[in-house]
Amino acid sequence: MIRPIVLYVLVAVLFAFALKTSGQKLASQTISLANGKWFKLNLPTNYEIIPAAEGLNRVRFFSRAPDGRIFVTDMFNLTDNTKGKIYVLDEWDEAEGKFGAVKTYMSGLRNPNSIAFFTDEDGIDWLYIAETDKLTRRRYILGEEVPTKDAETLATFPAYGLSYKYGGWHLTRTIVFGDNGKLYISVGSSCNACREKEPVRASVIEMNPDGSEQLIFATGLRNAVGMRWLGNHLFATNQGADHLGLNRPDDTFYAVRRGRDYGWPQCYQYRTRVFRDRFIGGRKNCRRVQKAYARFPAHTSPMGFEYFGAETKDALIRDAFVIAQHGSTDKSLKRGYKVVIMRKGKDPVDLITGFLDGKTVNGRPLDIFKLSHDTFLLSDDHAGVVYYIRPRGE
Repeated sequence: MIRPIVLYVLVAVLFAFALKTSGQKLASQTISLANGKWFKLNLPTNYEIIPAAEGLNRVRFFSRAPDGRIFVTDMFNLTDNTKGKIYVLDEWDEAEGKFGAVKTYMSGLRNPNSIAFFTDEDGIDWLYIAETDKLTRRRYILGEEVPTKDAETLATFPAYGLSYKYGGWHLTRTIVFGDNGKLYISVGSSCNACREKEPVRASVIEMNPDGSEQLIFATGLRNAVGMRWLGNHLFATNQGADHLGLNRPDDTFYAVRRGRDYGWPQCYQYRTRVFRDRFIGGRKNCRRVQKAYARFPAHTSPMGFEYFGAETKDALIRDAFVIAQHGSTDKSLKRGYKVVIMRKGKDPVDLITGFLDGKTVNGRPLDIFKLSHDTFLLSDDHAGVVYYIRPRGE
């Protein structure tokens, strides 16, 4: 029989070992915003976080233009609206870690979640904009302050708004180009868990840059908000359903493959297994559903991400994904509201915390955008802030 004092020492040793192996110590850093609000965020002692742009609304995903400028989308608020904007983050001061100007490039957009730039075989630059109801593109002229060319519509999407009879969920559309020259668009489900009427829902679509040869690339992805093409794979975050309790299903991260069905709404993943959803009818064989590349606790809501490869100096994030967890709308769960480091087969490690402090929401991380091998931007669509994260002394 283990004596109490021995057991205490054993537990203490194991706890210390867990802390040592789960990542380095996080230290508090005070954030002071221009609107007078201040709070503390926690990150490794060798990193600093700086508010690089402020005064935005529901700021979402980043993209770099062919002329090197950083663009970011803004969905205005949580409603289905046409007040969305696209900003240019300009006059970058690397020493201060701030943008000197935030310029409105476009306005009057319906929930612009994501944009992408593409240069075709003829050397023409294009800007692609994903709104709730459509995907458009227009020629992009280097250095322009506002669009100078007309748009053409490449695809339309189901867009019934938040009052749609199936639930009206998931107004966002995310776009990304693959190394194969194809364009990929994610379309979230219209509901929490239901049999969709439109095949395009809960899927990823593939097409040529001109909109031709459209097809459904993958299905069963309830809400794949974050997507990025790396190597030969399309990686995507995905958010699980909300009706199965506090601890299941897992939120997931996939290396998405052509023609695969990822299970929703009839199947879900919890830990290392795929289960049937007993509330959804049908005879789908869940054993054939692809398991996730990585998983997160339920209701953490993983969003945008980046991969930091072998060229990264800091071993903490080298050869790893850095992922923004938007967090559960149920603050009492204390899930998400942070940035984590993820490696395949290992539990996520905290990189930045403090966006949820008790019942106070200081921010909701949305997208990660790599500026260099060791630095990145982080969008916060709650406080309307873009942060710059870098190693100290960089």
